[in-house]
Amino acid sequence: MLGLQWGDEGKGKIVDVLAPRYDVVARFQGGPNAGHTLEFDGIKHVLHQIPSGIFRPKTKNIIGNGVVLDPIVFKAEIEKLGKYNLDVKSNLFISKKATLIVPTHRLLDQAYEKAKGENKIGSTLKGIGPSYQDKIGRQGLRVGDILSKDFPERLHKLTQIHFEILKKHEVAFDWNDLAKNFLDAVAFLKQFKLVDSEYFINHELKSGSSILAEGAQGSLLDIDFGSYPFVTSSSTVTAGACIGLGVAPSHIGEVYGIFKAYSTRVGSGPFPTELLNEEGERLRKEGNEFGSTTGRPRRCGWIDLPSLKYSIMINGVTQLLMMKADVLSIFPEIKVCTQYQLSDGKMTEEMPYEVVNEKIVPIYTTLKGWNSPLTNLSEQQMPQELLDYVSFLEKELEVPITLISTGPDRSQTIHRAEKVV
Repeated sequence: MLGLQWGDEGKGKIVDVLAPRYDVVARFQGGPNAGHTLEFDGIKHVLHQIPSGIFRPKTKNIIGNGVVLDPIVFKAEIEKLGKYNLDVKSNLFISKKATLIVPTHRLLDQAYEKAKGENKIGSTLKGIGPSYQDKIGRQGLRVGDILSKDFPERLHKLTQIHFEILKKHEVAFDWNDLAKNFLDAVAFLKQFKLVDSEYFINHELKSGSSILAEGAQGSLLDIDFGSYPFVTSSSTVTAGACIGLGVAPSHIGEVYGIFKAYSTRVGSGPFPTELLNEEGERLRKEGNEFGSTTGRPRRCGWIDLPSLKYSIMINGVTQLLMMKADVLSIFPEIKVCTQYQLSDGKMTEEMPYEVVNEKIVPIYTTLKGWNSPLTNLSEQQMPQELLDYVSFLEKELEVPITLISTGPDRSQTIHRAEKVV
């Protein structure tokens, strides 16, 4: 289950909706830069590192080895969940091979972003990039390391490397205060089930358990296939689930691809269909498009089919889940980008390599809007214009849309029978 755009597609809600069908929900990459929002019983919940199946008591939840885990954020998340009487310590399992985010990673993130000036990435400043850097640089710390007697020495060795870099960037900070909060959180983390998650998850598969792999961010932010360098630092695509959980590709069955009925993006980077006008502002307000992790206003635009086709291709998507259809109810007409016009005048339905530097003009097809609320509708009650919109997308994307979200609550979901497209 993964996002097909630039993140913020509504993955939290969908995992919560689908979780009762699965024995296990497993996060396979990203970290506290994720903000997965769930809403039910009149209460809104935002999860950053904990899998979105945590509110389902019969579902096991795994934080996989591909995740970068911030113990401080983890402790705060668990404490926030305390009032809901969840048996978190019984059904949450954390990979020993997950990489740790230490406080200096956040400081480095801020320093690197500041140094980029006008070319900044738009980082969430949660320490994600620097922690993945240390992982790839083979000097990072992992969750399993906190069980070692020499963990303080390992932490000291890593932070000394960070101190030298921070000194060059003239970053001032109180390490004693940061270290105390971090070590308190590490002690808290030790109370949970720290496991060899690759064995755990493969044992579940062998036992016949069904597993939903929960992605974070979106395919267009993938470190290899996204709009580089304006991307995240992990593999957000289907293949990333295999690497981030330790499962073989042969175990993959369905691939759920989630997309909004329009497009949004947070941070810097290309956005061909961005609306820098009143329509964009109306989308932002109607969709409450503000980052659940940072609170930043999201950039908004019409749906982009060339980029969606690209994401569907690299992920092998078998079912499409369309989110926030209700937001488009305010528009009498809806535009769909079906092609790009490049700077040399060439028309294409493909994502160009130079998407960051290439001047791209979106080519639109205009469809009639439904211009009516979608609250508490069944599929049979859907406006014809919405059905036409869905049919148009299915024909273009060549994958069935099997779920339509018509609001933030888990009950505001239309499940459609899978159709051959």
